[in-house]
Amino acid sequence: MKTNPDNRKDNVENIQKNINMTIHNMELADEMIAKTDNKKTKEELGAKNERREDALEGMRKEIKDEANARDKNNRN
Repeated sequence: MKTNPDNRKDNVENIQKNINMTIHNMELADEMIAKTDNKKTKEELGAKNERREDALEGMRKEIKDEANARDKNNRN
């Protein structure tokens, strides 16, 4: 069984796409929080957005690592 080589060619683009979608989802959740009177819904959406903030932080670090790896590979 052959293993596939590590193909990082489009990782930066994929991570950026995930960042954009996460930000969009946070904005939608904020709109829902503003429109609803349901306390439980507001709490759940607020908690979800906090988790999304944590995820964004990790994705931003990851995209920097991937961009640095891409630059390093392009120099070789």
